[in-house]
Amino acid sequence: MTMETPQDRAAGQPGPFSLDSLNTDAATLARRYVRVISHQPNGVVMFEFSVGWPDMSVELALPEPQFKEFCSKNHVEFLTDAVGEKLGDQHDID
Repeated sequence: MTMETPQDRAAGQPGPFSLDSLNTDAATLARRYVRVISHQPNGVVMFEFSVGWPDMSVELALPEPQFKEFCSKNHVEFLTDAVGEKLGDQHDID
């Protein structure tokens, strides 16, 4: 499977990134990452969650008790602010 950019699609060319080239061994896929974005006044924790690669994440929100349970069940590794700065903000739209 090849992932392509909108520019690649417009040009009718496949993208340069192939999922087959990713390291998809069991040890990589077993790693779970969480980067806390914020704690809301209503007790909800907003966070990014990723499996295998910390730079490919989804943003989720859970009440604090469920967040702690989620982290425990998934044996997550917490990412620091420094790691988040290195990864960059993937939510910017140009």
